[in-house]
Formats: sequence, C-alpha cells, structure tokens
Amino acid sequence: MSAQKCRAAVLGSPIAHSLSPVLHRAAYTELGLAGWSYDRFEVDEAALPGFVAGMGPEWAGLSLTMPLKRAVIPLLDEVSGTAASVEAVNTVVRTDDGRLTGDNTDIPGMVAALRERGIEEVGSAAILGAGATASSALAALARICTGEVVAYVRSAARAAEMRQWGERLDVEVRTADWADAAQALHAPLVIATTPAGSTDALSHAVPERPATLFDVLYDPWPTDLAARWSAYGGAVVSGLDLLVHQAVLQVEQMTGHSPAPLDAMRTAGERALAAR
Repeated sequence: MSAQKCRAAVLGSPIAHSLSPVLHRAAYTELGLAGWSYDRFEVDEAALPGFVAGMGPEWAGLSLTMPLKRAVIPLLDEVSGTAASVEAVNTVVRTDDGRLTGDNTDIPGMVAALRERGIEEVGSAAILGAGATASSALAALARICTGEVVAYVRSAARAAEMRQWGERLDVEVRTADWADAAQALHAPLVIATTPAGSTDALSHAVPERPATLFDVLYDPWPTDLAARWSAYGGAVVSGLDLLVHQAVLQVEQMTGHSPAPLDAMRTAGERALAAR
C-alpha cells in the first residue's frame, strides 16, 4: 500500500447515522495508522460520478451504502465475482496503479458473523424479506446451506425476484407469503432482512426452543423478535455483528493491514450505539 494513500470514507443517502466512521477510525487507532482519516459524505446517485471522478491519489477506498451499491458499478474498472453475483458493491479500493476495484464484503461478513457463533453449515434456512439485503443473505447461504431456503415475502413480484436470485446463486429457493412468516421461526437459521418494526408482530410466535436468528438491524437493538429469541435461549447474531465483520474486511483491503482489530472495532461500535 503506497504511503500517500491514507484517506477513506463512507458514502450514501441518508448517511448521518452511519457507524462506519466509528469502526474504521477505531481500527486505524489500534493499527497505529496515525495519518489515516475516514469520513462520511451525503452522496446520492446523481452526485456519485462527480465524487468518484474527483478522488485524488490520497484516496485508498470507499464504503458504500444505499442507494449507491449498484449505481457505482459502471464507474469501476473491475468488480469481484462476489459483488457481481448480487450486482452490489459496498467496497471500492484504489489499486497502486490507480484503478478502482469493487467488492462486496457484506456476503463474507455474514458468513464470518455466523462462523463466530459456531455456525459453519445448516441444512435449511428461512429469510424474512426480499430486498437488497435478502439477496446478500442468499449469497451467504449459498456458501453454508446444504438444502432449501424459504423466503417469506409480501408480493408476487418479490417472490419472483427471490426465485431468480436463487437460480443465479445456485440456491434452492422456495417462496411463501408473509402472512405465514411465523412458520419461518422453526428453521435452523432465520435471517431477518426487513426494516425496523416489520418483525415485531412475529415475536409472540418464537418457538420454545429456537435455533439461530440473524437479525440485520442494529439500531434500535434489540428488536422485539431478537429480545424474545434470546429470552427463549436461542442464539442471536445482530446487525452490529454483520457491520463489524464487513468493516474488518474493508479495513484489510483499504489499508493492507491484516488482520484488522475485530474486538476494538466491535467495542467502539457498541459504545457508539450505547451513547445514542
């Protein structure tokens, strides 16, 4: 990693509540990268090309959140197979020769967060929701799930999209109506990818011996579903776990330092959330 590259940032809209600066700055401190900076910028799809074009040689990379994960792809010189598989880039890295490469660390981040809880493989799984995060969840399940994935969705159009993603990612996907989402809670692994409040009504349906819930939300935390799941003795993986693990991979790619300090980054994230 050349010495002059020492700047990074997260872009998106809205961006004010992003925890990425907290996580990346904690990593820089722990790694002794005194000259490095990590900022956040409110950037929408229309402003993205200009921002990328204006990046000087001091830029090491970018983290991207909604709505930029797909919009950035035409602006890049190369996209990893992982990112291409879901048509979503959340990590941009400038190589030593100035090329911009795109990757997706959400997918391996999900796998790493599950592995941290001892989950290396599952025979089946359920996904609540069918948005962009659900496609990343499917890509993660392609690496660890040996059987069927049932996606609980609100519309026929969403159901068709999830089946298409399944075909593309080589995952056996069956879709079911959201009205039957309580059935999902009996799966060995449940991944909730829906917005805040969407799963609150399901908390009453948590089985007596739940397995593992991966709830991608982190603020507010815990969700009603996660709280009931924990109370019944089930394992819970949080959105903060995902955020930290995907950020670890970003720090390693942008700085060239590996391993990134997972524990220090998680502690910084927990403190920032507690302060809110």
